[in-house]
Amino acid sequence: MKKSVLLLTAMLMVSMMMSAKKEKKMQYVATWTTAIQKVEPHNLPPAPYLSGNTLRQIVEISFGGEEVALKLSNEFNTEETEILGVELAEADSQGSSHHIEGHTSTPLTFNGLRGVTMKPGEVIVSDLVPFKMKPRMNVAITIHFGKVSNTDVTGHPGSRTSSYIAKGDTKIFTGAEETAHWYYINSLLVAVPEGKYGSIAAIGNSITDGRGTTTNGQNRWTDILSKRLLKNKKTRNLSVLNLGLGGNCVLRGGLGPTANSRYDRDVLRQEGVKYAIVFEGVNDLGGARDGEATAKQLIESFKKMIGLAHAKGIKIYGGTIMPFKGNNYYNESREKGRQMVNEWIRTSGEYDGVIDFDAAMRDPEQPDRLNPEYLFENDWLHPNAKGYQKMGECIDLNLFTR
Repeated sequence: MKKSVLLLTAMLMVSMMMSAKKEKKMQYVATWTTAIQKVEPHNLPPAPYLSGNTLRQIVEISFGGEEVALKLSNEFNTEETEILGVELAEADSQGSSHHIEGHTSTPLTFNGLRGVTMKPGEVIVSDLVPFKMKPRMNVAITIHFGKVSNTDVTGHPGSRTSSYIAKGDTKIFTGAEETAHWYYINSLLVAVPEGKYGSIAAIGNSITDGRGTTTNGQNRWTDILSKRLLKNKKTRNLSVLNLGLGGNCVLRGGLGPTANSRYDRDVLRQEGVKYAIVFEGVNDLGGARDGEATAKQLIESFKKMIGLAHAKGIKIYGGTIMPFKGNNYYNESREKGRQMVNEWIRTSGEYDGVIDFDAAMRDPEQPDRLNPEYLFENDWLHPNAKGYQKMGECIDLNLFTR
């Protein structure tokens, strides 16, 4: 009789645990994402192109997970994109080779089907699949294309990571064409318990995108920040989402959609965002006729971004604009504009906090220029790998425990 009672009690406990697990609310949080745009002609896929071929792209995630979905985007295409199949696998490198751990290869489905055709302007999310990912794991995303335009492409030109195009619908990448761009991939989403994980969306230009970092090195300032967060018990459930676009502006012009126009998509509607970092403005100032007038417009845009973030319960931090004397962007008017924006970021109290990249990266002897120790190709605008390390290390992790 006693054994029966114990067995019944154990069965009830297991049943209760299973019910609790079923009732646990889950949510999608992006562990990796990239900003997308219409790919310019000189950044299009090289021969043999994508149509009828297979593309392997490698990304390095933030935190890990057990169940994953992939978001693909055809947003900037005016034609359909036919996908015959997609697999995820653990990559053997950060991008320097096409090799994968074959036993980890996991096919994705879309509404239960292997293939899917994206309509012009459409964004799709695959079905959720079991796929074990470790923090900062390199994930290979292999896409088998059917019919796809060779000139009308959605992607991210500044991947700083090699991708590989193999001929035909294949799993063999020997002799594949190598190109340092991403195409059609948008986000890797992890299913996690609601409220326990979150993301930091960093919107920016080429300095966030990583110009000056090491190709296949995954050493942008956002990567450095991610690694630091993962080592901290209080912040290890946060991903860092790099939403930088080379040549990007806030107000008008530049490359890709302006920060104003993409802010809703890239920050406010990004899966799981708890924090945002705005680090933009140098390209607006660099092309300004009147630096102070442009500074005033930037400040107004930043105020709107702050208000929209707060309305969504997102804490938002401002990154000060780094100096650029020595670059052809520089003149006295534009420098005055930079100082105006930075003074407002530091003292207005509008942002929930400040990330003072300017203070961390400027030359102590000549504060209107970058520290020469951190210069990339002496362009006096972009940091080198050491500079990006400094940027990632200068950020106070306490900003992400509030």
